[in-house]
Amino acid sequence: MLEEHIFLVVLLWRVRRSPAEEVLLVPTTWRKASALAAATVLVLGITCTALHFRQETQDPRPAQPPSYEARCSTVVQGSRVTAYCHNPYPAADRVRLHVECDRWWDVDADTAPVLLRPAEYGELTGRCWKEIRSVWISHQPPRADAGT
Repeated sequence: MLEEHIFLVVLLWRVRRSPAEEVLLVPTTWRKASALAAATVLVLGITCTALHFRQETQDPRPAQPPSYEARCSTVVQGSRVTAYCHNPYPAADRVRLHVECDRWWDVDADTAPVLLRPAEYGELTGRCWKEIRSVWISHQPPRADAGT
C-alpha cells in the first residue's frame, strides 16, 4: 500500500495563543502528484519564456554594421600558397596572408597588408621550405591615410 502513495509535507498554520507550525502527512496518489508536477513545470516554463522574450526585445546594444570583407580563396601547391582575393563591396579592405609551416625549424610567414579598394582584385603568395601546416587570411579596416 505504501508503494502506491507518496507523501507530501504540507505546512499548516494554526492560530492559538502562540502561532506554531504543524506538519501533516497527506497521502496522495500518483495521478495527483503527476498533475501537480506538470502544473509546476508549465508555470515555470511560461515564466522563463516571458523573461527571455523580454530580454530579447529590450536589448540596449546597437546592431553591428555589416562586415565588408573581401572574398578570398587559397590554393596550396607543395610548399607554395597563393591567395586570390576580390573585393565586391563599396568599402576598402586590407588583407594579409598568413602561412604556418609544418616543420619546427621552418619560419612562418605573414605578408604585408594589401589594400583592396572596391571592385579590385589581388594575389598574395607565400611559401615554406617544406610542408605547409595551415594558411589563413586576415582582414583589417583601411587606415585613414591609405588614400593619400
